[in-house]
Amino acid sequence: MCDFSNHVKHGFELGVFVPDMAFEEDSCSEDMSLEGLQQELEECQTDEVVANVLSSGAKLREYAKDVENNLQKLELESIQDYIRESDNLSLHDQICDCDSILSQMETVLSGFQEEIGFISSDIKTLQEQSIDMGLRLKNHRVAESKLAKFVEDIILPPKMIYVIVDGEVNEEYMKTLEILSNKLKFIEADPAVKGSRSLKDVEPELQKLRKKAISKGCDFIFQKLIALRKPKTNIQILQQSVLLKYKYIISFLKEHGKEVYMDVRAAYIDTMNKVLSAYFRAYIQALEKLQLDIATPHDLIGVETRTTGTGFFPIAREPLKNRSAVFALGDRINILKEIDQPALIPHIAEARSLKYPYEMLFRSLHKLLMDTATSEYLFCDDFFGEESIFYEIFAGPWSVIDEQFDPVLSKCFDAIGLMLMIRIIHHNQLIMSRRRIPCLDSYLDKVNISLWPRFKMVFDLHLSSLRDANIETLWEDDVHPHYVMRRYAEFTASFIHLNVEYGDGQLDMNLERLRIAADSLILKLAKFFPRPKQQIVFLINNYDMTIAVLKEAEPEGGKIQMHFEELLKSNTSLFVEELLAEHFSDLIKFVKTRDSEDSSSNSENSIIVAEVEPLVKDFGNRWKTAIELMHKDIITSFSNFLCGMDILKAALTQLLLYYTRLKDCIEKIDGGSALNKDLVSFNIFTFEIKKYITSF
Repeated sequence: MCDFSNHVKHGFELGVFVPDMAFEEDSCSEDMSLEGLQQELEECQTDEVVANVLSSGAKLREYAKDVENNLQKLELESIQDYIRESDNLSLHDQICDCDSILSQMETVLSGFQEEIGFISSDIKTLQEQSIDMGLRLKNHRVAESKLAKFVEDIILPPKMIYVIVDGEVNEEYMKTLEILSNKLKFIEADPAVKGSRSLKDVEPELQKLRKKAISKGCDFIFQKLIALRKPKTNIQILQQSVLLKYKYIISFLKEHGKEVYMDVRAAYIDTMNKVLSAYFRAYIQALEKLQLDIATPHDLIGVETRTTGTGFFPIAREPLKNRSAVFALGDRINILKEIDQPALIPHIAEARSLKYPYEMLFRSLHKLLMDTATSEYLFCDDFFGEESIFYEIFAGPWSVIDEQFDPVLSKCFDAIGLMLMIRIIHHNQLIMSRRRIPCLDSYLDKVNISLWPRFKMVFDLHLSSLRDANIETLWEDDVHPHYVMRRYAEFTASFIHLNVEYGDGQLDMNLERLRIAADSLILKLAKFFPRPKQQIVFLINNYDMTIAVLKEAEPEGGKIQMHFEELLKSNTSLFVEELLAEHFSDLIKFVKTRDSEDSSSNSENSIIVAEVEPLVKDFGNRWKTAIELMHKDIITSFSNFLCGMDILKAALTQLLLYYTRLKDCIEKIDGGSALNKDLVSFNIFTFEIKKYITSF
């Protein structure tokens, strides 16, 4: 290739490489076969070039030679063109080089293919070996893990032994105790471990360590229990800040030292039982000094005299300034609004010389009981994991409370106080329910069950006092409200108020029985007055007072209140008639009897002017004086001014109606117009009435 390029650069001479070409006749042409020539000639006759040659008469040999020369010339020209483009025509050499490289690559790839075949076989073998080795490794790791776990669970590190035997009881001790517990549970849980040789070496030491831990934990808990017995110890703080921090000791004893655990459990129950019992006994004794006596067996609605008796706690009686507190609820209702206030602190109240009704002491005692029980219940559940311990502990405090409460309850004659205690127990049950602490359910139910029969007994005493009242002893020559009826009204209003939010049907029924007895008693007392008018005034005053008291308890009005309103209305009508009859009897008699008769002149019983004239003149002369007397009579007769004014208004209105009927009757009489000069004009009459009606 290089030589060829050099020749081109120094003037390439085609003649050097291509001598003159001459076509010689083939010496063997004569020997050629002419078979088929005729057929070819016939075919060529149709060719245009051959036809032109033949037509020109040229010799074919010469023509062929010319063609050959032309081809040679063209070939030389093509070569010359190729030489000129030789620099750009190295593709052949490149192709040759590529063929050579590809041939080598083919050889290499063929070798690679053979090697890949061997490698694939090796990889498959290695893969199988890898899987096998992985499985072995996994098995080794599992075995190693189990063996390591076994060794870890069974071995007794020196530090652990030191902490259990000589260490202080602290957080580290608790953690070490838990590790020891896990080791003990491990050898008990797996039967295979029981038969291992290593366990035979370790187990004696492990059991010694267990006994030491039990002994040390037991001693520690007993020391803390001794601290609970010390006076003025805050039990809740000691439980929360000390004992609960070491509650795992109890769990350890429960699992690995059952007998010792039962001893600790019994010791705690005995300690707390005595401590809390003493605590509540001292608190109750302190409360006794604060008790304000309210009622005695003789403090009943229908009884006049009362004697000294016992109160909630058996102490000397405290004189009361206002005996009506026995029957009136008053501010005692506030205790239900303060139900969740802290318990009383006796020495502070005593230093201030304060006294309280027994329901206040009852609330305070049970508030303290609920708070103490809640704290102890939660502690027992957290520390011991046993609710039953609480009930064993509080058997003592409950007994102390019953010991004081049962005799007091049997001597309690304060019906309002008993009902307040019933409501207090109800609220306490709701409080414990909201706390989700069930430990006092049975106790509160028992107290509630004991309160209701006592309340019913005391309530029946009041009822019997009305039914069996000595009317002669109770009667007083006074038309103003009777003190027995006031007691009844206040007593009834108290229980209506205490039943508003509870809707106790049994209490409503008892109040209805009491109302019937009060109705009967007040009617009996009214009959002792000699005049009907006094009887009616007495009844009106008592009914009006009763309604006013009941409205304070139930403003919307209830069944009992409506009953007395009807009685007041009917007796007011009776009084108005009595009052008018006292001053205008002739007028009223005439209107009621003669107004309905025919006043025409043709009637046999017709009304004449002479019959009516005295009535008209008498009324005109003294009607103002009579109204003034009626006004004074009402003012002095009725305790409630507003009630009196309502009665006066009703009386004057009724008088106006009677007088109007009289005037209507006169208009129908022949010659009745002659009486017009003596009649009081309607305007003057109504003007005078309005002065009294609007004066209040």
